[in-house]
Amino acid sequence: MNGGRKQEFEWDADKAEVRRAPRVKTLWRALGLTQEEFAARYHIPLGTLRDWEQGRTEPDQPARAYLKVIASNPEWVSRALAGGPR
Repeated sequence: MNGGRKQEFEWDADKAEVRRAPRVKTLWRALGLTQEEFAARYHIPLGTLRDWEQGRTEPDQPARAYLKVIASNPEWVSRALAGGPR
């Protein structure tokens, strides 16, 4: 217990958003890709991807949105980046 003291929690909306973004490692594994293949296919620097996975940094808001788009339609994103037919 906490000795009868009221425990205080600080709400951090930015960190709450991170939890809603797809977990990067789960995402590339679900797509059947290696970490290196995922980084290359979706134009994400490998070092950045590793930093996110290891918790050294967190994806910013545009990166979180990009990960959500990849999670929802990975083939479309891949084709769009490759310049192929949409």
